[in-house]
Amino acid sequence: MEAIAIASALLAVVALGLTAGALFVEGAILVPFWRSLQPVSFLGWYKEHAVLLQKFFGPLEVAAAVLTMAAAAVNWGSHGAGNPLLVVSALLAVAVLAVFPIYFQRVNASFATGTIAVDRVTEELRRWSAWHWVRTIIATAAFISAVAALMSGAVTPAAQEVAM
Repeated sequence: MEAIAIASALLAVVALGLTAGALFVEGAILVPFWRSLQPVSFLGWYKEHAVLLQKFFGPLEVAAAVLTMAAAAVNWGSHGAGNPLLVVSALLAVAVLAVFPIYFQRVNASFATGTIAVDRVTEELRRWSAWHWVRTIIATAAFISAVAALMSGAVTPAAQEVAM
């Protein structure tokens, strides 16, 4: 069971790191590019690429949340009290997902369908960027929490007892 606990935590760390990194790149590269475009050009670009963005970020964020919840559950089951850092990480990974229906789902759809008024695009992209950085910070905190769980040795208490 110990090997499964370690493997699940490692998979969670990888998925969380990929998610946080992808969100960082989106915020650091794509968002400034979008904001540099004229509103009509941005809406055209977004309409053309919205499905690709969702196919990339959706499964990545879901996988990170599922793998982290699984790691927290496996570690809870194998260690009795579990690792609070993995639980925190799982909650943060779910929070990253929760932000989508709270804000991004509606506004992304308005970008993809062009139903947002052109004169509102610039302001909405500013708001989108702010929400995105909050989501990126949450994803990064989830990643750091999972790494800290692994580094603390709390994922593998049996290994620590053997070393003593």
